[in-house]
Amino acid sequence: MIVGILDRYFGRSFLKTVLAVFGGVFFLIFTIDLVETLRKSGETPGANGLLMAWLSLLHTPIVAEQALPFAVLLGSMIAFLNLSRRLELVVARAAGVSVWRFLSPALIVALAVGVVEVTIYNPLSTAMKRQSDALEAKLFGAAGSGGRGLWLRQKSVDGQSIVHAEGRDANNEAFAHVQAFNFDPDGAFSQRVDSDRATLRDGYWELEGATIVTPGFDSQTASVYLLATSLTRTEVARAFVAPETVSFWGLRGLAEQVERAGLDGTPYRLRYQQLIALPVLLVAMVLVASCFSLRLFRMGGVQQMVSGGVVAGFVLYVATQVVGDLGGVGVVSPMVAGWSPAVVGCLFGVYVLLHQEDG
Repeated sequence: MIVGILDRYFGRSFLKTVLAVFGGVFFLIFTIDLVETLRKSGETPGANGLLMAWLSLLHTPIVAEQALPFAVLLGSMIAFLNLSRRLELVVARAAGVSVWRFLSPALIVALAVGVVEVTIYNPLSTAMKRQSDALEAKLFGAAGSGGRGLWLRQKSVDGQSIVHAEGRDANNEAFAHVQAFNFDPDGAFSQRVDSDRATLRDGYWELEGATIVTPGFDSQTASVYLLATSLTRTEVARAFVAPETVSFWGLRGLAEQVERAGLDGTPYRLRYQQLIALPVLLVAMVLVASCFSLRLFRMGGVQQMVSGGVVAGFVLYVATQVVGDLGGVGVVSPMVAGWSPAVVGCLFGVYVLLHQEDG
């Protein structure tokens, strides 16, 4: 019964601290985004302060989602240091409670927070992001591509083509700054077509104001250039959607649809694996934090412990980004890229704790 009371007490303390840290990060992101949005609005008609605050609030959840692992790391360290400062960990150890026992409530809470984030918070944040994009396009006439651009390979009766579009207009009806690299049926490069504006029709691209460059010939211009394609508007429009703005529940289906269109679905599969592994990554953050914050508070060296924990968390974050980039370009599989940082972080934390507590 005593152990059960301790579990609930440690779990509540850990959850309150993590939520408080995440709330502080959320408010900080909102404040910075609000200042930037107000600066951007300038003299835009209809862009009043209340509307800009709403737009910033729509922006904030998806940005704060990226900071959740750091919030768990810092929240864990603060919670453990507070328990150590009040000598509660000392009492628990004196009562025969092992480090793994009083860590288990924090690990369970971190796992639960990860599950809630993936299944509830992520769909909500992506929906708010889509709403903010629509509102921003209406107010400022922003392009629909979000600065991401698009590369795609297509096949048609004329051969293969590689098409690059830098963005879409505010109504998502036309594509801006389009380049088409055409190849003949034998796979040899035949010509390049540059156009400031292109529209995807049923069965063909309509490139306006095209400049045609053919090897061995002078450049030519055409008011309209037609390029055959088997792609549909829906398939191409979905390829413009950034993986970070797609709900967890829609990532697998979107990846399959993009791949059926002949496009690369690796970014969506990578994002799906990263979200599945997120609860384990949060557990890894708790283990890393415990390596640097379970020392007796009165022995000193708190600054060094906190600094060490922050550095370890930053290294884990950088490793996650590097492995994610490798997975995004196909060097490693999406599953390996999504899961390896979380697994390595857990193994590191367990190893250090075994050395500190049982070694």
